[in-house]
Amino acid sequence: MNEKEMPFNEPRAGEAEKREARSASSLGIDSRLADKLAEAGIAEPTEVQAEAWPPLLAGRDAVLRSPTGSGKTLAYLLPLLQRLDPDRRETQAIVLAPTQELAMQIVRVAEHYGEPLGIKTVALIGGAALSRQLERMKNRPALVVGTPGRVREIVLRKKLPLPAVRMVVVDETDRVFSLGGKKDVEAILHGTSRERQTVFVSATRTEAMREAESRWLKEPFVAEAANNGTAAGLPDTIGHWVFVCDRRDKIDTVRRIARSVKPSSAMIFVNDTEKIAELVAKLKYEGFTVEALYGDTGGNDRSEALRKFREGRTKLLVATDVAARGLDIPSLPLVIQFEPALDADHYVHRAGRTGRMGRSGVSVTLVSPQERFIIGKLAKKLGVDFEEKALREGQVIGAGEAERKRAPAKQADRPRNNEANVRPRNEAAFSGKGEKAAPAREASRGSGFSGGRANGKADGTMKGKAASMMNGKATDGSMHGKPDSAPPKPKPARAPSGPAKAKTDRAKKNKDKGAPRWLKEKREQSRPPAE
Repeated sequence: MNEKEMPFNEPRAGEAEKREARSASSLGIDSRLADKLAEAGIAEPTEVQAEAWPPLLAGRDAVLRSPTGSGKTLAYLLPLLQRLDPDRRETQAIVLAPTQELAMQIVRVAEHYGEPLGIKTVALIGGAALSRQLERMKNRPALVVGTPGRVREIVLRKKLPLPAVRMVVVDETDRVFSLGGKKDVEAILHGTSRERQTVFVSATRTEAMREAESRWLKEPFVAEAANNGTAAGLPDTIGHWVFVCDRRDKIDTVRRIARSVKPSSAMIFVNDTEKIAELVAKLKYEGFTVEALYGDTGGNDRSEALRKFREGRTKLLVATDVAARGLDIPSLPLVIQFEPALDADHYVHRAGRTGRMGRSGVSVTLVSPQERFIIGKLAKKLGVDFEEKALREGQVIGAGEAERKRAPAKQADRPRNNEANVRPRNEAAFSGKGEKAAPAREASRGSGFSGGRANGKADGTMKGKAASMMNGKATDGSMHGKPDSAPPKPKPARAPSGPAKAKTDRAKKNKDKGAPRWLKEKREQSRPPAE
């Protein structure tokens, strides 16, 4: 496999030059936050960050839309942290996320960059102990990050006063509204300060999101990063591969891909949670370290699974779309879609887990022959060029190359000049089995009608019949010159009688024992009538 086919984790050449050469400090970011960026190896802001920081620092409402992995979290989080007052003993900002994993991911980033500013952050997510979260709220954190349902529950318990909240960010806005969190989000927005700053963030901009923008945002600034990739916003650092295999062979194909590509880690997406147990069990049997991430997983188990995966202790992470929404694992080189995405938006968020921040990655989709049409629809809607691949001798190669390599082998298997499977036309005339067939062919040439011989023997029957016809009479009484009539039908076999009949009847009864009724009737109808 060459470097072009699998350019994992290598920043694209010239990617940094495409970004505007502006530092975070020159865009208004606090020097303490700029130092944290430098420690993380971020020398220059991404396009969406450079575009969003000045208006967000000025307190404007905004819509941030850019491809997955383009740095949207830091685009809204750094201005938010900088505008918070650490001396005020009240919650001033709320960040809402659709899933527990994304919320905890934002919390980790907020704690890392908020530390030098003295900003305290508390996570309010479903699936975790409510009593512990209520206890943490007593410290009056400046920033709360959580899922809409749990945040609203804390509000209803009067442990989170909303009037003092003057900044609200809804991350993955399209997903929040589509997952049934619309009422919770609107209730939270309705209770906050009228002078609040509201920011909607997403990789895709759905119709539901546009309606929410018109209702809740005031003259928003729209930051839409230039699309250096597909029409749907996927960066062009991602390769899109397709493997065609039978459904029963998909698990084995996953194993072979992991053995051949040898990525440092990979995420495997499934549509149906019922398949997770079987997939995890079989991959563990093959020697892989595997963890699962899905909606019914307990909060502690989910956090532990993600922690192991980020630390490299787990090689494969099997997940559903909801559980993995918005996860940021910067060094993830490979995504395997065990089943095709349900729609184009799902594909964008799956493939977007790799190829983040200018790195290269690959999104692999496994389809059965009956699912090929799905890839065609995705390619047309997303503007993605899918490459069909195949596995051969432990290597990933193009499907066309695999066909060319198989063709010589198939040709070699065929016998030359069809010697093994084509009989000569006159073979019967020279074989013992053909001695009876040859006279018939001789007679059909006309010699039979004149007493012709076959293999040195005269056919008396044919000779006699020919002689009769020459005299104008037919031996069977038919008219002169007319072909013979059809041979008489054979007489039906005579039914046995006496001891033979008794023996036959016993054999029939033994044969019918245990047979179904319809079979007995069929046998009865096929038997000759008794005399």
